[in-house]
Amino acid sequence: MAKTPTSGRQLSTADERRKTVLRTAVSAFAERGYFGTTTTDVARRAGISQAYVYRLFPDKEMLFAAVVEYCFARVRESLGDGVAAAGGSSPEAVLDAMGDAYARLIADRDLLLLQLHAQCAAASEPVIAEVVRAGYARLVEYVRGVSGAAEADVQRFFATGMLCHLVAAVDAPQIDAPWARTLSEGLRHY
Repeated sequence: MAKTPTSGRQLSTADERRKTVLRTAVSAFAERGYFGTTTTDVARRAGISQAYVYRLFPDKEMLFAAVVEYCFARVRESLGDGVAAAGGSSPEAVLDAMGDAYARLIADRDLLLLQLHAQCAAASEPVIAEVVRAGYARLVEYVRGVSGAAEADVQRFFATGMLCHLVAAVDAPQIDAPWARTLSEGLRHY
């Protein structure tokens, strides 16, 4: 990194600034979704100008798409951590360890909410839909490959993940009602 001659402070590279914007944009979009968040909101959280956001990303749609890809990368990394921590090599042990790693990851409420908002935006925004489809395609192939699980078990793994999204989003474990207990039963929460 270059230092300015007068201040001695380090200047950020465009790559570092882009990563900072992606990390901070997760919380901005998690709070109000794709449609309710402006590039000004993201810029303010990242401590940069809106014009600089547009130098890094051509428009809000491309920024959101990059944020969604960033989150899929975090999910993939988390699943890999689960594989590394698995207590055995059976499909069940690997899926269980990946499920535990994912449950820990979505304890980060911003990441959880961003995923929910991405799925909602995918319903009406073709670019976002393609990013979400591609992200899930990569995850499904990864889970299938590393676990060796049968198709039905891979499907159940992802279905359980979607149920975890719902349960965590509405904070069902904290609700003392039969429906909440039914949906939360057997799911891990951190």
